[in-house]
Amino acid sequence: MSADMKSLWRRWPRWLRRGPAEMVATAVIACGVLMLLQPFSLSLYTWSFVTTLAGTALFMVVSKFPD
Repeated sequence: MSADMKSLWRRWPRWLRRGPAEMVATAVIACGVLMLLQPFSLSLYTWSFVTTLAGTALFMVVSKFPD
């Protein structure tokens, strides 16, 4: 990795680092699973797959962020 890329990684804000962003993505996935398992609201059940899929895609993108 070039020196320019290393300095770019160091300038990222702390909330965009891998640890906090992965926790947010994991929380979105967990919300999607909970929405899938709840028996009360059909609208929550309907959006559960999209929520889980969005959390998974977010996790895949966030896993490329710097530590």
